[in-house]
Amino acid sequence: MPFAEQSTAADMRMRALGYFLSALIIICAILLSLFVARLYYIYPRTDDAFVRANTIAVAPHVSGPIVELPVVDNQLVRAGDLLFVVDPRPYQAAFDRATAKLQLTNLEIKGLEDAISAAQSERRRREADLAYAKQYLGRIEPLLSRHFVTANDVFDARSRMRAAEAAVENAKSEVLKAQKDLGQLGDINARRKQAEAELEDAKLNVGYCRVTAPFDGYVTNLNISVGQYANEGRDVLSLVDDRTWYVMANFRENFLSHIQPGMSADVYLLAYPNHRFRGRVQGLGWALYQSNGATIEGLPQVEPTLNWVRLSQRFPVRIILEGRDAKMPFRMGATAVVTIQGYR
Repeated sequence: MPFAEQSTAADMRMRALGYFLSALIIICAILLSLFVARLYYIYPRTDDAFVRANTIAVAPHVSGPIVELPVVDNQLVRAGDLLFVVDPRPYQAAFDRATAKLQLTNLEIKGLEDAISAAQSERRRREADLAYAKQYLGRIEPLLSRHFVTANDVFDARSRMRAAEAAVENAKSEVLKAQKDLGQLGDINARRKQAEAELEDAKLNVGYCRVTAPFDGYVTNLNISVGQYANEGRDVLSLVDDRTWYVMANFRENFLSHIQPGMSADVYLLAYPNHRFRGRVQGLGWALYQSNGATIEGLPQVEPTLNWVRLSQRFPVRIILEGRDAKMPFRMGATAVVTIQGYR
């Protein structure tokens, strides 16, 4: 075969091989892109995530100067540990007054019960007088026709009977008045119940002077010292709940259909980049605040947007962290990277 023909055949083979390799590279790139895209949606990932924990603002139920403050800022406290004490002296005095009032109320109730017994005895005496007066009148009325008694005697007997009837009615009224004064409603005495309620309220206020931690947590935002006046319902310090930590991961809305509660997640924290934490999806957010939702003069205010640019919203996904490590404590606000791993 001539050299020119051999050279042309070799070039054709090289071009064919080049076409084949190019096509193979393109196919591999397409397959790799599809594979990566599939992984991208099967295992959604975001670095827009932060460590969170529930917090509460600790405020006293009573007002007064703080006389004890055994904690410091950022201290770990256990459930039941003393946080601070409001001056209990005025509340202890109120408790003592309520105790004395209950004792006096019990004495008053005893006196009213005695008054009821006396009124009932008086009513029974008046009823006996009435019975006698009726009996006496019944005896002398037949004697009037036989002239054994005078009309005046019968008139006096009737008058005494009417007086006895009035006395009985008055005695019944006195019994009812004494019973109302007693304040007894079934098995409950209203007077005693009121005094007991005031005593219980005073007792609660004395207990409220000692403010304790409701759960294990970290003291934060403590900017006071002993002597500060604490107002009822006003925050004194904050407490970070150390019982449950979670990550709020903001995923784009086109990922949400691939995330379900109960799925596991790998979590990496910027503070501990070489340690993998495990978490589990608790739930997905259902709503977002939108600034264009405001209404002015009955019409919604919609901010203009570019039609060719559509930014996907990010919805928060709460992921409960599992497997605590005492050497690597969590901190609120720490940056996290989250990858959803599905049901594992």
